[in-house]
Amino acid sequence: MEHFIKTTKEDEMINITHIVKEDLKNSNVKNGIMIVYTPHTTAAITINESYDPDVVIDILFTLRKLVPKNPNYLHIEGNSHSHVKASMIGTSITMIIENGNLKLGTWQGVFFCEFDGPRKRKFFTKVIGEK
Repeated sequence: MEHFIKTTKEDEMINITHIVKEDLKNSNVKNGIMIVYTPHTTAAITINESYDPDVVIDILFTLRKLVPKNPNYLHIEGNSHSHVKASMIGTSITMIIENGNLKLGTWQGVFFCEFDGPRKRKFFTKVIGEK
């Protein structure tokens, strides 16, 4: 299923767990896998803690420190730092579905990561399995 998302900041992590779970519910798949993917080179998808919002703040802080904006990058658009961050995190995740539920840990959530916003973005979910 295709989803559109409007990011509002230069870099942010948006919790999309509720959207992903709704897609699983609508699929009626009981056992299998679910893939979440974004087709952008400066955005990513990840799983991490969704209970404490400070975790997201810390992740973004660390990524900014590890991969800062730098005028010496060769990429003419000036967003090489965004490409590097997206490559570090990755553009997709795969999750196990068991008895109609995602096998997420207690505190885990699914996040859309924006590294070159604000922009209109999209991501896809694909559920594969037995009903």
